[in-house]
Amino acid sequence: MKKEIDNSLTQNIFRILLALFMVFAGFSHLTFNRIDFQAQVPDWVPLSKDLVVVLSGIVEIVLGLILLLWKKQRVKMGWLLAIFFIMVLPGNVAQYLDGEDAFGVLNSDTARLIRLFFQPVLIAWALWSTGAWQSWRNSKK
Repeated sequence: MKKEIDNSLTQNIFRILLALFMVFAGFSHLTFNRIDFQAQVPDWVPLSKDLVVVLSGIVEIVLGLILLLWKKQRVKMGWLLAIFFIMVLPGNVAQYLDGEDAFGVLNSDTARLIRLFFQPVLIAWALWSTGAWQSWRNSKK
């Protein structure tokens, strides 16, 4: 019982941190990092880079707020957030392949490559902290 309580508390802390991260990232899409995020939009996307950045920022804010405030839907939100992280991965790959600098720290191929390895961490974070992964595993029993 204590392990379940500790795990639940830890998961909730990480869920809240992820939600706050998403709201902050979305806000930065709309304001001070707007130009830098445009470097991640691949040229093959048929919309303006600025529109994609604005729309993705809005989506991040909404996902973050729902993840933070709508606890009853946290499992579904975990899956949605994981899908969102998968959907933005091509932009991160394009930024690496095109050698686009951004944020003052993604200014080398090594830095951009290292960043790619954080996407699976975000996916796992979303699935674990919301209980989505455990819920799926329990449904298979």
